[in-house]
Amino acid sequence: MSSPTKCASLQAYRLILYSRALHPELFRVKGRRAIDHQGYEFEAWVMPGSHVMRFQHQGESALELITDQEDGIPERGVLAALPCAGERDQEHDFTDKVRYMSTVQTEQLSEALYRATYDELVAFGHENEALMHEWTDEDGGRCASIVDTQRFRREVHAQTYHLIAQGGLVLRSQTIFEHKA
Repeated sequence: MSSPTKCASLQAYRLILYSRALHPELFRVKGRRAIDHQGYEFEAWVMPGSHVMRFQHQGESALELITDQEDGIPERGVLAALPCAGERDQEHDFTDKVRYMSTVQTEQLSEALYRATYDELVAFGHENEALMHEWTDEDGGRCASIVDTQRFRREVHAQTYHLIAQGGLVLRSQTIFEHKA
């Protein structure tokens, strides 16, 4: 890999916030984790270069999708959609029951820095038993998607990392879903 070659893929990444659940058959789900805790449900799916996280409490549903997929993405229930390029923040209150906060940051790294970042984040994912999917792109570059979650009494914190070798793309997000008792 030389200098970033696929800048368009960075521009294609979006964070989409939904007020409803989505069906897994819309995505190439490679791993799933579910939590049922203290009156809320949380579910995460990891896919190559993307993820879905759903939080539900007392009938209120909040769902985050980060993807570069352009076709086949449902429009019904979309509350917000924003590009991930650079650094973005998103907050949303779902009535008086559920609050959502997220920060997304993207970087395009040199080959050496990408490899070091990849090794560090994959080791972090294994150490924390995070939800992970690793694959090799068509050029032989190592890629990974990682969803690391921490469960608390009234909230879930999630850190996600998508590492795409072609272009040295690293997309990071930090999300909090919380319910108000």
